[in-house]
Amino acid sequence: MGRLFGTDGVRGVANADLTAEMALGLSVAAAHVLAEAGTFEGHRPTAVVGRDPRASGEFLEAAVVAGLASAGVDVLRVGVLPTPAVAFLTGELGADLGVMLSASHNAMPDNGIKFFARGGHKLADELEDRIESVYEEHRTGAPWDRPTGSGVGRVRDSEEGSDRYVAHLLSVLPNRLDGLKVVLDEAHGAAALVSPEVFQRAGAEVVTIGAEPDGLNINDGCGSTHLDKIKAAVVEHGADLGIAHDGDADRCLAVDHTGAEVDGDQILAVLALAMRERSVLRSDTVVATVMSNLGFKLAMEREGIRLVQTGVGDRYVLEEMKEHGFALGGEQSGHVIILDHATTGDGTLTGLLLAARVAQSGRTLADLAAVMERLPQVLINVPDVDRTRVGTSAELSAAVSDAERELGETGRVLLRPSGTEPLVRVMVEAADIEQARSVAGRLADVVKSALG
Repeated sequence: MGRLFGTDGVRGVANADLTAEMALGLSVAAAHVLAEAGTFEGHRPTAVVGRDPRASGEFLEAAVVAGLASAGVDVLRVGVLPTPAVAFLTGELGADLGVMLSASHNAMPDNGIKFFARGGHKLADELEDRIESVYEEHRTGAPWDRPTGSGVGRVRDSEEGSDRYVAHLLSVLPNRLDGLKVVLDEAHGAAALVSPEVFQRAGAEVVTIGAEPDGLNINDGCGSTHLDKIKAAVVEHGADLGIAHDGDADRCLAVDHTGAEVDGDQILAVLALAMRERSVLRSDTVVATVMSNLGFKLAMEREGIRLVQTGVGDRYVLEEMKEHGFALGGEQSGHVIILDHATTGDGTLTGLLLAARVAQSGRTLADLAAVMERLPQVLINVPDVDRTRVGTSAELSAAVSDAERELGETGRVLLRPSGTEPLVRVMVEAADIEQARSVAGRLADVVKSALG
């Protein structure tokens, strides 16, 4: 069996790959593994369970709740809330475990399960591996040790989760948003209620789109993966900026008053300068992945902010931040982690802080985002090659060296073998788009000939 847990929990087509039986089994396995690890020692365990609005989340939530309660875990069901809200509530309420049912930006037929440890942090890899192993062992017939009588878990609904999360977001805002008009695209997702509420309570005039989830329309032509609607809405309403979430609102992208996209790198740059100004950017350092635009790196160097780069994936950004105590990190895709106030990427928090910087500075988002120049970036996927030889091919190494000499300090080459497919990703940045395309095309040809 291939590893169930990916970089962001377990995902698949709901009721095909991710079934009710699997959701129940993984939840029971998680309870047993955490009990073995001593997490529940000395007290009756509690879990927080939330979901996004997908139709499949209704039966998967029921399966997760049943699994946890059958394993002796009391369950607090918080309903439809963003992933970062469930992580926050897991820590805020002192729960031993958090569970979020969502497939984030994926299309509606997909769904996923993500577990949070005590404090709202992602489970360690070794615990995920153990959960998967225990799940597989019992899936094939080994009986569970099941509590009975008063030992079974109790289930109750909480309507306070949303209020607690909104209050938390408002409490960390450095200034109000009075005078700003903001368009919010909620992707018909988990933040459809809480995000507009918190922006309005912070003082902004709010226009919402994509805020009518029906269980079937999540991410459908809207949200952070489809920006055309919010770009048009910002211009139509004469808004100061727009914020677009994905289905579970753990990320956001932005749009300035002209309708131009402001990506995760630009958001990080704006927030890094704002946080340094408030003396909360610890060690004057920001963490980003190797896929961040070279323009971001050059801007941070120019502004005297140190950039630490990690492998691709917000989990690696978070690991680096936690290990060294850094306050800000993120990805070009809009996953931004503000570790003083969140244990995971939080699109609503990110959008609020971005809007707060616009309000406080009196400058447009376009002006603020101009601190960095996005260099043209070309990405080519080269399929059907031996991705394991990327680092050992002399022919490929020589071609990369030639390309780097040609590009100089205003360009960059990155070759990334896929983690799941027989392909290599060729990424080239350059000051000129035609040069980037030319260099990327030549490198892709070498990848084919050297690794094919």
